[in-house]
Amino acid sequence: MANVLSIEKKVAVITALVEGCSVRSTARMMGVGRNTILRLLESVGQACAEYHQRVVCKVPARRVQVDEIWSFVGAKQKNVTPERAEREVCGDVWTFVGIDADTKLVISWMVGKRDAGFATEFLQDLQGRLKGRVQLTTDGHKMYLVAVPDAFAESDIDYAQLIKIYGEDPEAEKRYSPAQCRGIEKRAIIGDPDPAHISTSFVERQNLTMRMCMRRFTRLTNAFSKKIENHEHQIALFYVWYNFVRIHQTLRVTPAMQAGITGKLWSIWDIVVMASQVAESCAA
Repeated sequence: MANVLSIEKKVAVITALVEGCSVRSTARMMGVGRNTILRLLESVGQACAEYHQRVVCKVPARRVQVDEIWSFVGAKQKNVTPERAEREVCGDVWTFVGIDADTKLVISWMVGKRDAGFATEFLQDLQGRLKGRVQLTTDGHKMYLVAVPDAFAESDIDYAQLIKIYGEDPEAEKRYSPAQCRGIEKRAIIGDPDPAHISTSFVERQNLTMRMCMRRFTRLTNAFSKKIENHEHQIALFYVWYNFVRIHQTLRVTPAMQAGITGKLWSIWDIVVMASQVAESCAA
């Protein structure tokens, strides 16, 4: 069981998981059973989600960028039968992400479907973690035209969409490369957003970090999540690691330090200790 591992072994396992290793490769490298790793991931992931919920609030961000990143759970959407869809969450899964463009802090995230209902719920959580008026930028997806006004009062937001115009690529390249971006359109939706800061570059770069650091997001492999719960635990672990442990190259500190949420540089050891404390408090 996960609770018989030494803290040093737990740190080694968690380090492997946030550095892009799969569960099976981590099990081989560390000499730890796959189920033990999954139980450790569950306990640490739950603790990370709870810690983020409690600590990341009243963020004085001025410019926030939002995007979604695609993955799938269990099977590709085209292979999901109606019977299986009734039993479990599977197929296409999207992770909504909101990032402070100045501190690079991930303020909020949510795993779900790419529709107005999940987008609204995500943006309501994002709005509840902010302090003061912000400029918000999203992509051109129509769901945000409904979700943003439902989550934010007009007095709290300057909102714009960055709409990318894509060209047609040769058929042979479509599977492995995204279509070429031929141009962009900046469209003000609510308030008076500053055109110079209508951008999704930082959140899209953060999405690349997600794909590099979580094997579950790697395309064209069999490393995808088999259960939605494990997917959510890994994402919670990743974001706490990203906010509190990983030093941002341009900031030279972690996003949480830059945002004033913590005054110290965390380590994986701190995450494991925090998870153990949360587990002990729940048991008590």
